[in-house]
Amino acid sequence: MNATVPVLVVVDAANVVGSVPDGWWRDRRGAAQRLRDRLASEGVPGISGPVEIVLVVEGAARGVESVPGVRVSSAPGSGDDHIVEVVASAGDRPVLVITADRELRRRVAELGADVAGPRSVHP
Repeated sequence: MNATVPVLVVVDAANVVGSVPDGWWRDRRGAAQRLRDRLASEGVPGISGPVEIVLVVEGAARGVESVPGVRVSSAPGSGDDHIVEVVASAGDRPVLVITADRELRRRVAELGADVAGPRSVHP
């Protein structure tokens, strides 16, 4: 990846928070906010240089606000479809999508994005 062009990291919030059975289902918005805050403070392990992080939320997590270092994008419908739109609009820029969803991984890979699993950002 080109070190001068910011890597676009698109995080599937529902999939990532859902990968750890820590009671997230009782407070989906709070779980997305905690993930957002962790990304803002720790970044994305393994990526050096400039990075732009987009956290895609859906359902009960819609409305979570952006913070410095993490732009939150609320999906108007399907989170997966919104992630594909974000990736498709990235142009030639390097993109990494964080999700375990097999179908979503296939769809974004067809657009040229790299993919990584939830454990890359959520222990």
